[in-house]
Amino acid sequence: MKTIITYLSLVIGLTFCFSQSPLQEPNGGEYNFNPPQESCLTDQQRTLIEQETSSGIALLKSQNRLAYNETNRGTHPLFIWPVKKSSSSSYNEIYGVSNYVDHNTSFPDQLTDYNCGARSYDTTSGYNHQGLDIYSWPFGWYLMDNDEVEIIAGAPGQIIAKNDGNFDRSCDFSTTTPWNAVYIQHSDGSIAWYGHLKNGSLTSKNIGDMVSEGEFLGVMGSSGVSTGPHLHFEVYTDANYTQLVDPYAGTCNTMNTESWWQTQRPYNSPGINAVITHSAPPVFNACPTTETTNESDSFDNADNIYFAFYLRDQVAGSSINLKITRPDNSTLYNWNFDLNNDFYSSYFYWNFSGVFAMSGEWTWEATYFGETVSHSFNVGSLSIEEESIENTSIYPNPVTDALQIDTTVKITNATIIDVTGKSVLEINNQNSNGIESIELTNIAKGMYFLSLRGESGETKILRFIKN
Repeated sequence: MKTIITYLSLVIGLTFCFSQSPLQEPNGGEYNFNPPQESCLTDQQRTLIEQETSSGIALLKSQNRLAYNETNRGTHPLFIWPVKKSSSSSYNEIYGVSNYVDHNTSFPDQLTDYNCGARSYDTTSGYNHQGLDIYSWPFGWYLMDNDEVEIIAGAPGQIIAKNDGNFDRSCDFSTTTPWNAVYIQHSDGSIAWYGHLKNGSLTSKNIGDMVSEGEFLGVMGSSGVSTGPHLHFEVYTDANYTQLVDPYAGTCNTMNTESWWQTQRPYNSPGINAVITHSAPPVFNACPTTETTNESDSFDNADNIYFAFYLRDQVAGSSINLKITRPDNSTLYNWNFDLNNDFYSSYFYWNFSGVFAMSGEWTWEATYFGETVSHSFNVGSLSIEEESIENTSIYPNPVTDALQIDTTVKITNATIIDVTGKSVLEINNQNSNGIESIELTNIAKGMYFLSLRGESGETKILRFIKN
């Protein structure tokens, strides 16, 4: 088996010192997050949730542990965004919005969101969407598998009910399996539902425990009536569930006049979620199979490299600037790509080969609506055999203090290389066991490459993140 080891070195040969636009059309386009067809909760499930939360409140009240007090009722909460990317995620952003609350009680296909648009859904049975749907993007199943999209408390409060242990890779609307969820009551008596969470990911806190603003509640999943990882965030003014709340203030909000956000995000929020290099085109497999991302940051000079960007809220008539820069800071390509459609999420990619004569750290960069996101990748290779070291791995990853090496090979040398190709730590060991762990307390936060050499000269490169 061959492994590509990348170094910052200059390959002698012809390089082009001028920039140009690539004469090819990209692949990609709209990514449609499973269009809704049915209510995310059955009537029976809603009734059960109301019963469970009411029972939780009654129990806490009987134990004199209920935080909410009608006499000292506070004002309604102001939420922060309830979705957060994990510290291990390498993407710029990890979400998109598919649906707002539907304020038009007619059906079907009679839609009015808070902004007087139609970014919502209803059903032929009479259900009008009652929450905010935030989905993960790009590669929702990959993000879920790696716990990279966290659900956090939008406001401080008390857990009055929670459900866990339910199947979390749902792909259709016909299931009757309940979702995994956390229900929080705030100081004014209002209640927020956080639904569709990943099985086994929920906070270890129990009913009656308090949570602070921004505290971890679980990982985004696809439990219950769902066709992909997303959060359903639903809010009511009190435990009687007679008044639904739309957290957004807007002309067509018929439920409440004030925003319930600390900072209300725009109706459309165009931005770059990721800028990635791939060894092959990304593959969006059928639900619930994890996407084949084919991400790579290391290439040989002769490789065919795929350059992709992933957007949320793409705006028709806008343009994105794209640039590929060589290790000597000269520009290979610099071009503007026009976007002709409105998409909630989109991706496009180009592939190039035969133009990477210069070895070292390259940069793939996108600028959209004033935001620039860069991605570094390395070109240049030295092939070495690693048959006896093939199964070596490291943990934990991300790591805070010490990195452990899991191997059947005696490791005699370990070198940590930063993303610029600079060696920041080298360890040589001559004892009988070899190098089994590496202390990292003096290493700065960031992404690194760990080069391991066995006693027979075999070598392997592993990537890790230092928190």
